[in-house]
Amino acid sequence: MKSMHSIDLETVEMTLDIMKYAINRISNTSPDLSKPKKEEELLKLVGETVTEKGIGGEEAFRLFKDVLVKASVPVDHPRHLAFVPAAPTRAAILFDLVTSAASIHGAYWMTGGGGIFCENQAMKWLVSLTGLPENAFGVFTSGGTAANLSAMIAAREYWRTLDDQNKSLKALVITSMGAHSSVKSMAKVIDADIITVDDHEEHKLTGEALQNTISTLSEFDRKRLFAVVATGGTTNAGIIDELDHIAEICKTEKLWFHVDAAYGGGALAAPSVRPLFKGIEKADSITIDPHKWMFSPYDCGAVIYKNMELARNAHSQKGSYLDIFKDEGAQGFNPSDYQIQLTRRLRGLPLWYSLAMHGTKKYTEAIERGLSLAQNAAKQIEQMPHVELIREPGLSCVLFKRIGWTPEDYRDWTYKNHDEGFALVTPTKWITNSTNETCARFCFINPDTTEKDIEDILKTML
Repeated sequence: MKSMHSIDLETVEMTLDIMKYAINRISNTSPDLSKPKKEEELLKLVGETVTEKGIGGEEAFRLFKDVLVKASVPVDHPRHLAFVPAAPTRAAILFDLVTSAASIHGAYWMTGGGGIFCENQAMKWLVSLTGLPENAFGVFTSGGTAANLSAMIAAREYWRTLDDQNKSLKALVITSMGAHSSVKSMAKVIDADIITVDDHEEHKLTGEALQNTISTLSEFDRKRLFAVVATGGTTNAGIIDELDHIAEICKTEKLWFHVDAAYGGGALAAPSVRPLFKGIEKADSITIDPHKWMFSPYDCGAVIYKNMELARNAHSQKGSYLDIFKDEGAQGFNPSDYQIQLTRRLRGLPLWYSLAMHGTKKYTEAIERGLSLAQNAAKQIEQMPHVELIREPGLSCVLFKRIGWTPEDYRDWTYKNHDEGFALVTPTKWITNSTNETCARFCFINPDTTEKDIEDILKTML
């Protein structure tokens, strides 16, 4: 009986088919803006695909190409401006294929030394953007959620070492109301309470608002407060908290200072807005997602620590079958020692290859392009009578409203544009004068988006 690991004619033909598809997809700069179908409908179209004897590689691939991929939304479409889209470089996409083909386990240097070396080259650049001290470093994770969680576990474990009584206390974190949902989710996972606060005007965490909140805590709550999570670019509006002032308060109050820059961290490479991040260099830990604004394929996040030893103390796993990885003969940088995952693929390799191929200057240019598109969108909105800016652009996010529209109008407009395969732009909410207002939102990541795309989308609101 033929083994499923054997190399035969069917495998060769399957390889050629897949490579042909990949080449065609990578070279397609404007793929169809597909839309999802209900699970029941997909099941009727393709049937059961996992069977005892299999349906064959050719049939499975046909179903994917003809049905299943067409029920998915390509995040790199130039008129996909919803959520936080992505636009991985062709180089990064190709090397994602190489990463899988190379079949390297990236948890320990003993098994993944060469690949980890490449990841670390890319990480050096990320760390250099933050301005953190010389010994700061980081590791690649599956995304911002895993990065935030890894950082908070390191923070909590460090806090517990400061006083034995802390081990019996339920920890407490302060963050802003605009913080990403993963921050609140992270608090649940580590069984910590969370206080959300902002200045109620710009919807950012300010030094004054933070200090006032800390000052009003009870003695018990102050004792269990261990960290502050600031945001370096909220996903809804691109708002950057007062990082510098927050850092000084955290230093005085002896609190761990974490900055969630999962979306906004890419802008650290853009000179036009880099000053807005003043104070990030004082953070104890930082989250950045290369699969957002650094043009990597999913899934690639990163967590960076000022003191790597504190992270290692929290995350390094022990087990008899793992002892060899700690042996002198296998020594090297072990990424699994600094984040929650043990088994890991080399997520940073596609970013490394793209950086090595194009150079960091090209990254700066592409990120500045997203910022420029946001400014152009604001200018166009100001010149059109039927739409109105909610606030000035925050990084590459633009909030605006169609005058006279209801929440239902925004919903119907979103579905109409998507159903027609024209654009995907979704509504959000913004609090103005204590009123939670529905509005539209652009988020510019893809440098292939054009000013004409923006104009055409705005005209669909007429």
